[in-house]
Amino acid sequence: MPNVNYHLPLQLIAKNSLKVRMRNGLLSCFVMLIALMLGSAQTLHAATSQAALNKQYPKQDLSQLSAKVVEFLQTQTVGYPGKVTVQAGAIDPNLKLAQCQDAQVFLPTGSRAWGKTSVGIRCNTPSAWTIYAQATVNVVAQYLVAAVPLAQGRVVTADDLLFQSGDLTQLPAGIFTDLAQAQGRIVNISMTAGTVLRQEMLKVSPVVQQGQTVMVTSSGKGFRVSAEGKAMTKANEGQVVQVKVASGQVVSGIARQGGQVEVVF
Repeated sequence: MPNVNYHLPLQLIAKNSLKVRMRNGLLSCFVMLIALMLGSAQTLHAATSQAALNKQYPKQDLSQLSAKVVEFLQTQTVGYPGKVTVQAGAIDPNLKLAQCQDAQVFLPTGSRAWGKTSVGIRCNTPSAWTIYAQATVNVVAQYLVAAVPLAQGRVVTADDLLFQSGDLTQLPAGIFTDLAQAQGRIVNISMTAGTVLRQEMLKVSPVVQQGQTVMVTSSGKGFRVSAEGKAMTKANEGQVVQVKVASGQVVSGIARQGGQVEVVF
């Protein structure tokens, strides 16, 4: 009997512990089942909402956006020299955009309608979205090269220049496309024949030298007077120069080709 009384409480404790574990296990399974049901419901709700959204806003035709990019860049390049061609890059076909009633095309900061560029497309209604597309702008036109070797200090004449044709977007910045832009300038650095002329290669030749006798022309409403004077400084075309006239008075005017100085009242 003492042995029986000793083991009985241990058996009861073991049974109770088993019941507790079984109850906890059932509770855990129940919690997991509820979580799975809630997750499935949320997924179903999200899918239903997306389907409703797609039904409400039809999918955007990406080819229409590409056409808008081309049209926009063609407008931006009006006035460019030569022949301009614009090609829009492919837009990611995996994009799922709601159809836009009035898509706006724009150039992001740092981009320009020249060579390979980036273009933004923005929609505000009925669903707001913004994407960026790649495009290429080619400008085939004539540009100036050196027809002969040009030594430093030489004044450029029309015989020193030659036109070539090519894609200006593939050339360095600051090229010349007009004879008048380069003619009369001074060669800043010596160059070989065929060199593409750039702004930094030719410096502007002063049209008025210091101490040069110039013709000062004063004009205003109903009058025009001309008199000789002596330039006190040198000046390039369009710059302001001071001139001392015969009376000793110093006047300021705009330097022009041929030693002319314009004073306008």
